[in-house]
Amino acid sequence: MDRQSRVFAATQPAAGREYVGNVNEQGPEVRAVHRQSPGNYGNRLREVQVTGAAEVCCPADRVSVRVSVGSSKDSVNEVTNSVSRRLEYILQTVRQHGGSDKDTAVRRFLHREADQYNMNAEVMVTFSDFENMEQVCSVLLEKLDKSVCVGTPQFYHSAECLSQMRRRACVVAVENAQQKACEVSLLLGQTLGPPILIREEETKEWRNEEEEEEGRGQSVGSLPHLPCTPTITASSQVSVSFSLRDRGRKKV
Repeated sequence: MDRQSRVFAATQPAAGREYVGNVNEQGPEVRAVHRQSPGNYGNRLREVQVTGAAEVCCPADRVSVRVSVGSSKDSVNEVTNSVSRRLEYILQTVRQHGGSDKDTAVRRFLHREADQYNMNAEVMVTFSDFENMEQVCSVLLEKLDKSVCVGTPQFYHSAECLSQMRRRACVVAVENAQQKACEVSLLLGQTLGPPILIREEETKEWRNEEEEEEGRGQSVGSLPHLPCTPTITASSQVSVSFSLRDRGRKKV
């Protein structure tokens, strides 16, 4: 997670002289920086500028399952009762395993073909607990057998999960930059002061579904297809400037 950071340190040079020193190709670049504060135009700002990067992975935190039932009868009452009994059992099973009504949607469709009345019903349930989802699917398949169709679970990331992942990537990148700045300030015999500027330079996100599917195919072999739990990775690169204080200077 800790990537290489680019470092730029600025310290006050000797009076009347400027210098630029490079420590090999990947080392910190040290040079004088002339910045004048509004209140004191004669002072030079002493600072260290670093960039830090971080990556944060987040697996899916939601899963939805589609359960459907159907029936064909000679009358509307018969077909309605047949489907309603199974629907009630499905909803009861969902509630017993932590499912809530706000995360459950039910649809019914009645139509007629020749002398037969057909009714199809569908229950869409969203779970945040994957174990509860697996138990619901097992119970329904065991108790209702061929009279119910349980679809393949669909995993996804909630908006809250994605937002938290992005914030975490940025925070970790700043922490990495601060750690680098602390090490540079010690090297220069300085004390790291408060941050002057924090800027997020770049963010990226990508899904790891394909990699997980390839790995699962190699390890599982001839076993039946297993649901894939996707993972999203977020990266953040930040640029941070810290003020530098002379270690020997006493606080007033």
